[in-house]
Amino acid sequence: MQRRTFIKNSSLTVISISAFGGLNWNGKHFEGDNPTTTDILGPFYRPGAPLRSNLRLPGSNGAPIVLKGIIFKEDGKTPVNNAFVEIWHCDEHEVYDNASDDYNYRGAQKTKADGKYEFKSILPVPYKANPTDEASWRPAHIHMRVSVPDQQDLITQIYFKGGKYVETDTWASAPQAVNRILAVTQKSSGESEIVFNVLMSKEIPLDKKVYDKITGLYQLNENTILEFIKNDDLLFMKRNGQLTASLKYTGNNSFVAGIGYPKVKFELQKDGNVKVIVEPTAAGKTYTGTKFLKYTQ
Repeated sequence: MQRRTFIKNSSLTVISISAFGGLNWNGKHFEGDNPTTTDILGPFYRPGAPLRSNLRLPGSNGAPIVLKGIIFKEDGKTPVNNAFVEIWHCDEHEVYDNASDDYNYRGAQKTKADGKYEFKSILPVPYKANPTDEASWRPAHIHMRVSVPDQQDLITQIYFKGGKYVETDTWASAPQAVNRILAVTQKSSGESEIVFNVLMSKEIPLDKKVYDKITGLYQLNENTILEFIKNDDLLFMKRNGQLTASLKYTGNNSFVAGIGYPKVKFELQKDGNVKVIVEPTAAGKTYTGTKFLKYTQ
């Protein structure tokens, strides 16, 4: 299934954007004002992408790029060793590989002591999320997830300066994305280079016993079924088996995506059941419901 087809058929696709932030070079080291901002998760994140730095495919006519950078702790100075960096993007035909064992244009690697990562790939292209809606064009972009122990997992997205639809796209044109619209520099080798340095943030821990209570399947109003799954320090929300949002813990059994929706709050009931409140969704609605299936260890 192509990404644009899925988005057309999914009424609860949810996005995540967080506060503005960035890194600056002071002549000696990078300085960070706020953590790197998050962005849309998208419905086609696939855990399990192979460890590899070269994502290019034989015979592709896509423009070759090198995406590289450094992962820093929240101080903007300390490189992160052993950060797990994943990227994924569409091919030159606007298609994501959502099912094959090859995980085309998906890959992962771990940083070393210098915090550096580097991927060889091709420049993705814009695509229309809804074939019947001219306003649904999305600019070319690359998704990224960075996972680090004791730091909040980051799911974000990078765009390209001068890219078509950047100024009209809801997420690329948001103020939070300004430091993620990056220059594509042509090199003499024929490749283009994109540099993206990442500033992580501290996580707010939640006891494993609480995660055990809140994860599972929930029956909500309007015959909606949602599933919540812990993945590192993120809580993934699924609808009909498809990922629709990544949520970070904010305290008081509450989770939130970056721009403030969806907000998800769990209420532990005296009878041992769990109530969930999801507000608002992409459709502007508030959903409530209770857990009907928990996971057993």
